[in-house]
Amino acid sequence: MKKTAIYQRKRPDSPRWLNKWIQSLPWFFGFVLAVFGCLVIFVVNATTGRIHPGNAWGLGYGIGATVALVAVLLYTVRRRTMKLRPPGRAWTYLQVHVYGGGIFLLLMLMHTGFRIPSGIHTWWLWLISLWVVGSGVLGIVIQKWIPTVLSAGLAVEVHYDRVPELIEHIRTRSEKIVASADERLREFYESRVAPSLVAPEPRLMYFIDITGGIHARIKPFEYLRALLPASDQESLDELKELFNTKLEIDAHYTLQRVLRTWLILHVPISMVLVVLLFIHIFSVLYY
Repeated sequence: MKKTAIYQRKRPDSPRWLNKWIQSLPWFFGFVLAVFGCLVIFVVNATTGRIHPGNAWGLGYGIGATVALVAVLLYTVRRRTMKLRPPGRAWTYLQVHVYGGGIFLLLMLMHTGFRIPSGIHTWWLWLISLWVVGSGVLGIVIQKWIPTVLSAGLAVEVHYDRVPELIEHIRTRSEKIVASADERLREFYESRVAPSLVAPEPRLMYFIDITGGIHARIKPFEYLRALLPASDQESLDELKELFNTKLEIDAHYTLQRVLRTWLILHVPISMVLVVLLFIHIFSVLYY
């Protein structure tokens, strides 16, 4: 029986220092070559003919941009039809999605002669194309950066949807710990810890320095230790560990929310782009 790999091996065609950002050098160099070829064609167009969306050159660029966008959309279609087992590897679809978006934008700009269109519909189509590809590039950056930050600075792994449940569990355990503790520990809990256990607290500091931001909020526990009797220091350590876990959950929540927000800014606008593009094609063919 043929065995199915449960993980994806690193590709030998990429040097170690490029593995983080470029998954395959052949795909990257193919993209660079395609961009170079498009620019050469545009230069030939500029020297031998008129640059206009309505002539043969401009229509060719427009058709090419449409084909590139359809190729980009195949990744989304494949994700929505995983149960049907569409042909090809998901990794290949992803590469087409990433690099095809860049080719689409270049051909769209060539279609307009690298000028801002004057019509309202084409102006919006041009602007939204820039937004979709730009947000796509941003998505690549944050999807590479955020997992690296989370894995390097935190000890816990948290699913975004479980954050409220986990915080409630921490709050319940913390209240049990301080219920029979020294009065000073209870006062410390009520003033410094309990307010943070009500809900997740996104903080800008987690984008800059996760471990530093957490350590700064843990320091008051050490100041309190000198004031507590030995019998309550174990309770203090348990409370400190729970609070540290809560802060790490906050860091996950803060950074994962960026990914959720990016999806809202990218995917719906991409659908608007597709609709506007087909309206544009319809208007060109029938008017």
